[in-house]
Amino acid sequence: MKKLSLELEHCYGIRQLDATLDYSKSSTVAIYAPNGAMKSSLANTFQDIADGTASKDRVFPGRVTKRVVQDESGADLAGSSILVLRPYEEVSKQGGETATLLVNQALRHEYEALHAEINSARVAFLKAVKTQAKTKREVDREISATFTATDGQLDVALNRIKDELAEQEGAQFADVPYDVVMDERVQAFLETGDFRTAIDDYVKKYNELLAASKYFKKGTFNYYNAASVAKQLKDNGFFQAKHTVSLNGDERVEITSEVQLEELIKQEKEKISGDAGLRKKFEALEKQIQKNVTLRDFETYLQEHEELLPELANLASFKEKLWKSYIKANYESYITLLEKIQLAAARTKKLHEQAAQEKSLWHDVINIFNERFVVPFRLEVANKVQVTLGLEAVPRLGFVFTDGGEEAPVDRDALLQTLSTGEKKAFYVLNMLFDIEVRRQRGKETLVVVDDIADSFDYKNKYAIVQYLSDLAEDPCFKLLILTHNFDFYRTIESRKLVQRQNCLMVSKTGQGVTLQSAVGIKNVFVKLWKPGFYADRKMKICCIPFMRNLIEYTKDDTDADYIRLTSLLHWKADSQQITVADLDDAYGRLFAANGQSPNAAESVLDLIDAEAKACLQAPDGINFENKVVLAIATRLQAEKFMAAKINDAAWLAAVSANQTPALLKRYRELFAGEVANIRVLQRVTLMTPENIHLNSFMYEPILDMSDQHLRKLYTEVVGMQ
Repeated sequence: MKKLSLELEHCYGIRQLDATLDYSKSSTVAIYAPNGAMKSSLANTFQDIADGTASKDRVFPGRVTKRVVQDESGADLAGSSILVLRPYEEVSKQGGETATLLVNQALRHEYEALHAEINSARVAFLKAVKTQAKTKREVDREISATFTATDGQLDVALNRIKDELAEQEGAQFADVPYDVVMDERVQAFLETGDFRTAIDDYVKKYNELLAASKYFKKGTFNYYNAASVAKQLKDNGFFQAKHTVSLNGDERVEITSEVQLEELIKQEKEKISGDAGLRKKFEALEKQIQKNVTLRDFETYLQEHEELLPELANLASFKEKLWKSYIKANYESYITLLEKIQLAAARTKKLHEQAAQEKSLWHDVINIFNERFVVPFRLEVANKVQVTLGLEAVPRLGFVFTDGGEEAPVDRDALLQTLSTGEKKAFYVLNMLFDIEVRRQRGKETLVVVDDIADSFDYKNKYAIVQYLSDLAEDPCFKLLILTHNFDFYRTIESRKLVQRQNCLMVSKTGQGVTLQSAVGIKNVFVKLWKPGFYADRKMKICCIPFMRNLIEYTKDDTDADYIRLTSLLHWKADSQQITVADLDDAYGRLFAANGQSPNAAESVLDLIDAEAKACLQAPDGINFENKVVLAIATRLQAEKFMAAKINDAAWLAAVSANQTPALLKRYRELFAGEVANIRVLQRVTLMTPENIHLNSFMYEPILDMSDQHLRKLYTEVVGMQ
């Protein structure tokens, strides 16, 4: 790939962008984008191509999106040839199932997607069953312990009862409140000797009566089965269709209505439950239960559900029946979960096999990390022996914390709690390194989109990133597109020759969208541009004023005559209007031992500033570096001149020795509190102009971050104040 053409419309925050990135002479292109310009939007667009998904305008989804990204031959850039490295804030969300898996990004995302689906289905299932069981307990632990004798094998337990649930008719105990009948104190009591004797007597008598019943049969057709049949026939309009049911007993009985069937079931049930012998056994049970005051809720429930008593003879079996009933009542949710578990198991096996093929790469990646990054821990493969022996397919990260010559193994969560933010960011670079090395090993040509991965790193690790990217740029497999809103990082990668000067671009907002322009101000703009252009370029002459003032302050002090004169060109003073271009030239000559002369020597510098500010209003859209400085200076001078005239107190103004703009605004608000519109404009002057004028330490990121459209509007408003 020698060139990359971009034609984008309504891709996230990009209204329109038509640009060509030239890789014919350099493998790296760097784009500086002010905050909110387009950096993240462009990264998102490339991520969409990599993922094979459509891009869109999130705020205005109805807008038609255009996304054409092609190489020099006109071929669309393939998604498989793109790797987007995201900022720390996005990568840091990674955790859970794959937090320490040593797998590439694609495998990690697929693995996470599989388990996300399972977890979602599991949460829905457990919530439904918990509601059904009316329990406060952890359902997953209860189900696991019931069917596997351990509390951490939910999936195994659910799979184990699959066939039994498929054959089970109905959910007989679905409405039984689990916490009432399976309270720990209840279970302990039910296992006592006296109760065991009483319940055995009751069940024996109950079974005798059930065996003698005309219609009920133990294990095949009991109260529950009969009631379920009656309900099903009623719900399906069986008797309304003039069908009948024949019951076999001592004599055949033909049932012609649901009322008749329900009455027969009721009579047969009462015949058993009302038996004098069974009543005596039940009273014996009640006496046993009443010995313990903590069992009253259980006793109350049993009085209304005596049919449960036979189940208490075998608590383990009853517990299984309860959970099977709760699950059967939510069978669709159960089957959905099982299907997802089974599908994931098959795919996970293939993922593990693929990851195992890449495991040797991790030795290289871990070495790169340990050697290049300065952090208080060392990485290693925690399960190296198991992987080597084939007992485990996928390597997992291990961490050894180092402090004062001592070392101690720590888990991931404990490690992250001890690291600084910068050290955490270095840690999260690790998986990015692996994704890159996988592609390097395969010799796959890749466009690596680097989206501010080093933003806010500490310097030692920021330079480690820069060095790694520099090495990457020398590999013929890779082309780099570095996106950043950190101007310091932008200058660093240019100064270290990671990107050639001609491939340094800046984003400029226009009325139609954004454009990419050749970078300005990467190196010392004062020395490289403005100082050489002082005599010939009127805007550059104005831009030199704050720099000259800074230098005089640093090399002399703020009592120097030239420092005071230059201050009068940045703040409205009594002598501001009288200072000429010749006076400015003289100050320049004294500071730099120069002998040049400007053609308009007699012109007032403030008139010069005013004229150039008006010219800036007509300039085409662009970065307009010098325009911003000129507009900022002109705006503040106009604002101070306006306030000084309104306040009309020359003695007070002359006494202001520092922070003149805020001082003027404070006095203006005191005297003219009713001029709300003017005060709002003047407040914006104090917020927007200082950083564009006082270029302290020759840092000018604020100028680049601010659109000159904002300054044009502000200047116009200040000029129009009355």
